[in-house]
Amino acid sequence: MDEPLKTPGMPVTPGRLLIADDQADVLAALRLVFKGEGFETETVSSPAAVLSALQRRDCDLLLMDLNYSRDTTSGQEGLELLDRLQALDHPPAVVVMTAWGSVDLAVEAMRRGARDFVQKPWENARLLAIVRNQIALQRSQRQSERLQAENELLRGGGPTLIAESPAMKPVLDLIARVGPSDANVLITGENGTGKGVVARAIHAVSGRNAKSLVTVNMGGITEALFESELFGHVRGAFTDAKSDRVGRIELAEGGTLFLDEIANMPLGQQAKLLRVLETGEYERVGSSRTQKADVRFISATNADPHQEIASGKFRQDLLFRLNTIEIHLPPLRTRPEDIPLLAAHCLREQARRYRKDIEGFDESALQALQKYPWPGNVRELEHAVERGILMCRGQWVQAADLGLRATREAEPRLEDLSLEDVEKLMIRKALARFDGSALKAAETLGLSRSAFYRRLEKYGL
Repeated sequence: MDEPLKTPGMPVTPGRLLIADDQADVLAALRLVFKGEGFETETVSSPAAVLSALQRRDCDLLLMDLNYSRDTTSGQEGLELLDRLQALDHPPAVVVMTAWGSVDLAVEAMRRGARDFVQKPWENARLLAIVRNQIALQRSQRQSERLQAENELLRGGGPTLIAESPAMKPVLDLIARVGPSDANVLITGENGTGKGVVARAIHAVSGRNAKSLVTVNMGGITEALFESELFGHVRGAFTDAKSDRVGRIELAEGGTLFLDEIANMPLGQQAKLLRVLETGEYERVGSSRTQKADVRFISATNADPHQEIASGKFRQDLLFRLNTIEIHLPPLRTRPEDIPLLAAHCLREQARRYRKDIEGFDESALQALQKYPWPGNVRELEHAVERGILMCRGQWVQAADLGLRATREAEPRLEDLSLEDVEKLMIRKALARFDGSALKAAETLGLSRSAFYRRLEKYGL
């Protein structure tokens, strides 16, 4: 492999090299070799200068001598430098060089983190091949780590944006007009109205759709872990930081970051997010190196942000940065024309998922769907259709299969319910009491924000 791997946004040069040797003529010769092949190079003459250069700027590969001023043959200074390099936030790929090569020294250097070993005097073709291969390998590994992190953190799929009712026309218009821009968008609406679906639709029509859409549930992150989740951390930043962690902002680089339930973000952390929105700058926890973010922000909340500001729970300057454009999603009860369309879509998806041959809804089921007030909005509709699929005995879903309760009198007695069902019922009642405000419902039930959101996810609310 003579050519480095290339990905969108990668520099057109083969790579950036930092070269360390205490002999000026060696540095000059290496500089000529690599510049002639299109590499960007920087040269230094001591281990201390290596560390200083890496603090200023990252490199793709460090080509370093093992012997400096202390002695001429042991390689001890180079080995000690290798140890220190492994403690950096982002250690570069390292290829070591020495005029006093030995098998034992090569093994020890690679045990301490070196990728390969070259003995002086070098052969240009072999040296270039080693450097190219190691840069390609380094880039491939970083891309693999990024993809693995994305697979763990990203949400994919979800319901299609189905909206033909007059109430949804302004929403579709705003998505079409604002989506292609990089403007920050705030999506408001009751729980379950499909704010995440709209966020994905905006990302899909944007110029960033080739990159990732990363979702963060701001209500589910404890204040202690907020910075680590959003900005990432370096190894040793705190007790359990046994390795570097890529933050959500870095995962979304070049793409979109969706901050769900933004109104539940701890007040003490809002200034740190505001800084990223204003300057694009942030640091990993435990690192002094400032990173630049190229990210579009989409936020969502079921709360009234202006009421949150009035109550002192949300910063007004942060809201100004988040809602360059505000999109309000109407509740499902105000868009009855969409109910049969959404139900039919959910039925097709769930029938395929459960491998059931179901034709559709009978007349009684369609009437029940249209009459029900849907306090849980589209999310509740999805669960009702899923229940109908599971309970259906024939090819047509009946009204009884959906399990919808039209009146309060139809609610079961608490003594007839399991502990989990009681908890689920109490959460539903608390959300209804406070018009869908998760924060107020959590306070009433005596739960922390993170504990409350864990239960919402557990019960699919």
